[in-house]
Amino acid sequence: MLEPLGPDATLLLIDLQQAIDDPSWAAAGPRNNPEAEHTVLRLLERWRSTGRPIVHIRHDSREPASSYRPGQPGNAFKPGLAPRGEETVIAKRAGSAFVGTALDTLLRTRRGPVVVAGVITNNSVESTVRAAGDLRYRVLLVEDGCFTFARRDRSGHLRTAQEVHDLSLANLDGEYCTVVTAAEILRAAEPVA
Repeated sequence: MLEPLGPDATLLLIDLQQAIDDPSWAAAGPRNNPEAEHTVLRLLERWRSTGRPIVHIRHDSREPASSYRPGQPGNAFKPGLAPRGEETVIAKRAGSAFVGTALDTLLRTRRGPVVVAGVITNNSVESTVRAAGDLRYRVLLVEDGCFTFARRDRSGHLRTAQEVHDLSLANLDGEYCTVVTAAEILRAAEPVA
């Protein structure tokens, strides 16, 4: 069971943009965790209602054909998950949200644990969590607040989205972060008395 999260626990949401709904992402097969956005919304609502800090990461791709490129509809945040008011937005151009951004500086001022959700598990989420772990942050990765897509391995075998997701989480858990469920996080993030 998780210890209660204090008022300085930061919710870090990665690349929850409309671009991820482009059919090209599911070319090898469907995504896992179809309820991830609903799960993230529940986390967002809890963080907003308790006044805990929220950081939205927006991927601004430089690739001309990318659905994440600025100026394209896909660059916008997914409906219902867009930042509000004073919530921080950090634009990134690499997989990790720490590369070329002020994320480390911002998180150092808060000192609390970092709760991570977003897309895709085996890309931007994994690279950001690895960097955060290397930087000695306490990272809680919400397994049902992330998703990915089916992918072929190097031998050509098609791995389901759930297999890709599970292996990515297994690579991270215990070394770079603690993998948790949204239910565990919501219990730990009750309003601070």
